[in-house]
Parts: sequence; C-alpha cells; structure tokens
Amino acid sequence: MENLLNKEAVKRVIHALENFNKSYRVQILDQSARTALDASKALQCEVGAIVKSLLIRTEDTFILCLISGDKRCSLNKLKKITGKKDVCMANAESVKTQTGFTIGGVSPIGLRKKIEIMIDNQLNRFNDIYAAAGHPNAIFKIDLENLLKITNGKIMEISE
Repeated sequence: MENLLNKEAVKRVIHALENFNKSYRVQILDQSARTALDASKALQCEVGAIVKSLLIRTEDTFILCLISGDKRCSLNKLKKITGKKDVCMANAESVKTQTGFTIGGVSPIGLRKKIEIMIDNQLNRFNDIYAAAGHPNAIFKIDLENLLKITNGKIMEISE
C-alpha cells in the first residue's frame, strides 16, 4: 500500500496539505474507504465524520459539495441556492475531468481545476473529519475550520 503515496492524484493532495500546514498527513488505510460507511469502519469513527466529496453539475458549471457521511446532498436546496433548474450529480467521466480524481477517492483539495466548493453545515458536529486523499485507501484528517480555509469553501445547508 505504501506505493499509493507515489500515485499522482495522492501526490497532489499531499502537496496541497504540505503547502497549507505541514502537520497534516495523508493516511493509507489497509481496507478501502470508497464509501463513507467503509471509511468509518476503517477509522472507527462515526459515519457523519466522513466527508463525501460529490461533484454536482449545474446548467453551466460544476460545484463540489462536501457532505457529512450520514447525510444526502439535497439537489433541491442546491437549486434554490444557485437559482438553477438543472442540477444533478456529475457522471464519472466529468468527475475525473473536473477534479482529476476517480469516484471513491475524490479529495476536496489538490483538484485539477478550480471548482466552487460548498461545505455541508452538518459537518460542524465533529471535532475531526476525514476526507478522501485521491485514492479509495487514502484519507486525511482535518477539522472543519481548516477544511474551510484549505478549500476556500462556503458552509451552507445543503444536505437532507
């Protein structure tokens, strides 16, 4: 598993973390953290402390929504916030093209393109939260305040 740290997608996350705060580290898990449930079992934490990075397509752009692992992204709330009628989950190809990551390892940092980021207000229930780090077996631990800073995201009510 150690060679995961050499994967290009994971290296982008490591670089972003190092530039932000040298104390943050990518952690490689023995088992997959492809889903929030898998990640919570691997980390022995609540499912809600897992950050789901979901790419949403609107009429003319993309938004990366960071959702608490025990919640669902509300497309209706996103429609109201953005004022757009056409709001849906992006397909796997768009996720790869826009973020540079494949589904199951989409990190909120180290993105290939600049994407607007909205952060679920339900993540404030946890002192530490865990986000994917470019691969289904790679994660990093952070707190909400620093997730806000490193992503330039906005906290919004976007889950149900």
